[in-house]
Amino acid sequence: MKKLAQFLKKLSSLSKDKKWKIAITIGKYLVFLFLAGCLFLLFLFFYYTYNLPRPEKFTETPFIQSTKIYDRTGKVVLYDIYGEEKRELVSFEKISDNLKQAILASEDARFYQHGGIDFEGILRSILIDLKLQSASQGGSTITQQLIRSVYLTKQKSIARKIREIVLSIELERRYSKDQIFSWYLNEVPFGENAYGAESASQTYFHKPASDLTLAEAAVLAALLPAPSYYSPYGLHKAELLQKKDYVLERMQKLGYITEDQLKTAKEEKLEFSEENTTIKAPHFVMYVKKYLEEKYGEDYLKEKGLRVYTTLDWDLQEYAEKVVQEADKANMAKNANNAAMVVLDPKTGEILTLIGSKDYFKKPYPAGCDEKLSGKCLFDPKFDVATMGLRQPGSAFKPFVYATAFKQGYTPDTIVWDVKTEFNPSCNPDGNQEVDRYGLACYNPQDYDGSYRGPTSLRQALSGSLNIPSVKVL
Repeated sequence: MKKLAQFLKKLSSLSKDKKWKIAITIGKYLVFLFLAGCLFLLFLFFYYTYNLPRPEKFTETPFIQSTKIYDRTGKVVLYDIYGEEKRELVSFEKISDNLKQAILASEDARFYQHGGIDFEGILRSILIDLKLQSASQGGSTITQQLIRSVYLTKQKSIARKIREIVLSIELERRYSKDQIFSWYLNEVPFGENAYGAESASQTYFHKPASDLTLAEAAVLAALLPAPSYYSPYGLHKAELLQKKDYVLERMQKLGYITEDQLKTAKEEKLEFSEENTTIKAPHFVMYVKKYLEEKYGEDYLKEKGLRVYTTLDWDLQEYAEKVVQEADKANMAKNANNAAMVVLDPKTGEILTLIGSKDYFKKPYPAGCDEKLSGKCLFDPKFDVATMGLRQPGSAFKPFVYATAFKQGYTPDTIVWDVKTEFNPSCNPDGNQEVDRYGLACYNPQDYDGSYRGPTSLRQALSGSLNIPSVKVL
C-alpha cells in the first residue's frame, strides 16, 4: 500500500504530456492482452470443436431398435430381441402429454424458451448448490443431454463441455423444438435395458407410452437421473416414489396439472410389471429366432428393429398349452415325462401352434441332470422335441402307407392276414428268434393288444391302427 501511495504521488507530479503517454502505453497493453485473450479463446474453440460430428447424424443414422416377433394378427408380441438397448421408436404424437410434461418439469422447464443452453437455469443451479453446499443440481438442458447421449462420453472435462455447448446450439439452430424433444424421448435410458419412452412404458407398466397415467409418467421421469439406483425392482423403490411425488409437485407448480390432479396422482396405486423376460410360445419363438439369426445375423436382429409376423395363432396356442398340461397329468401316471404338439394348416403348411415340451419354464429333472449326467435328463424343458427330437413317426405314418396302396389299386376291402409274422427272411418264421446269422435283429411286431385277428380288410386295419397288416401293406 505504501509503494502504491508513493507511485500515485509521483504520477500526480508528472506533466500532462507524460501522464498521457503513460495512459496510452497502458491502454496498448490492455488492448494487446484483450486481443491475445480473444485469440486464445478462439484457438481453444477450434481446438476442441474441429472434429465435431455433424448434427445431421440424427437423420442419417437411425437409433438402435430391437426386433419384435408377432403372432399372425400382428397384435400379440411373442418376443422382443435386443442387445444392450431395448428400444422401439414411436412418433412424438404417440407419447403421452403426461410424460412430456413430467420430463419437462423435472429435467428442463425452460426447454421451449432457451436456445439450447439455459444460462438462467445454470445460474439457478449454481446458487442452489452453494446454498446446499453440494453439487446436487444439474444445469444441462434436454438438448445437452441428447447431445451427450448420442455424440459424447459422460467424462467430465472442459473439452467435452465446450463440444457439448457448441453442438447443442447448432442442433437448436437446425431443428424444431418438437423434433429435438422427440429424439430425446426415443433415445434416453430408463433402466432395465429400456431405451426410449415406448420401451420404458412397456417394460415397467406393460402399456404403450400413449396410455401412461400421471403417476406412471412421473415415475418414468423420476428414473431418468439414475435409472439403476431408482429401479422399482431394487432397494430404493421408496426413494423412487418420493421423487415421483416431487415431479408431480413440479408439474403442478408449473401449471401442467391442477391441485386435484396432483392429489389423485399421489394416491394412485402403481402396478409395476414383473421383472422378467416376457416370452410367449417359447419353443416356437426360438425356432423362428434361430432361422432369423442364420439369415440376418444376431447383431442385425438386436439393432435394426425388424418386425417379424409369423403364422402362429395365439388363441389356439394358449388352448393347446392347456391341453398339454392336462395330458401331462395322465402321462406322469404312466411314467411318461414329456409332451409336445404341433398344429399345422394342412392346406398351406403354416405352423399354427408349436409346443416343444410340456413346460419351457420348468427345471429339468432329476436335479442336476443337465450338468452331472451330461444331459441325460428324464425331462429337459428347453429341448424342443417338436423340431429337434429325432423320433420315429409311429402310427402317424400309417395313413401315408394306405394312401399309396390305394393309388396302386388296393381297395378298402382288400384282405391281409393279421397273424404272427417274421419280416426278416433270415430269421425263423415262427418269430422266436432275436438275431439272424448275420447279426441283424429279427422283426416280428405285435398289435397294441397282443392278439391276432386273422383275415382283415384294409379298412379294419387302418381304423384299428393294427401294426402287422400295416407293415405288410408297406
